[in-house]
Amino acid sequence: MTERLPLFPLGSVLYPGLVLPLHVFEERYRRLMADLTAGPEPHRFGVVAIRDGREVAPTGADAESPALAGLGPDPHRALFEMGCVAEIAQLQSHADGRFELLATGTTRFRILSIDATGPYLTAEVETVEEQTGPEAKVLAAGVERIFRAYQKRLAGARESSVSGTQELPDDPNILSYLVAAASVLDTHDKQRLLAAETASDRLRAELRLLRREAAVLAKLPSLPAVELTRQAFNPN
Repeated sequence: MTERLPLFPLGSVLYPGLVLPLHVFEERYRRLMADLTAGPEPHRFGVVAIRDGREVAPTGADAESPALAGLGPDPHRALFEMGCVAEIAQLQSHADGRFELLATGTTRFRILSIDATGPYLTAEVETVEEQTGPEAKVLAAGVERIFRAYQKRLAGARESSVSGTQELPDDPNILSYLVAAASVLDTHDKQRLLAAETASDRLRAELRLLRREAAVLAKLPSLPAVELTRQAFNPN
């Protein structure tokens, strides 16, 4: 299924089922939110990660186009191909035009074409269906085990000194996205997890990534874990 969505480029990755807090202050995104809320519910937009993980200063013709501001002249090259639909759950508007909102990731999409002629980017996108894949339950059990150990290392605590355990979802798809969101990884790694064809593929990749990260943490006893933990749950 295809549809047209307004795009909200970010320096981070949104996953289905995860919550995204946003403070909207730039003019082009104020306009996006105003247009969305003037229409019928649900109010939905597409979140897509910027390839270099941050916006760049506009120059030349780019500076004259609000939709392209900070992305360079070619949004196809500046943005990843796959993103996630965000549905607004809470919205507060301010007298000065700013918005504070909470949105929830719903479904993945693949960008087919981008229109930069308006005040903000819009795109024709196709929905990417979720697939579980083979051996998902077995892989999920392995990811859960290593993720718990990874969290404890990240918190700077010995496994034996940590009391209580966080409840993790049984569904392999949901677990795969939660682990992807909560792990301290760079944008490219996080994007590869979003783009995985099946939950099994995502979980298999997470096993490799978590083992890699756990090995790094084991060699860095003075790692500023508080800052890393904050980054893991901060989408901006």
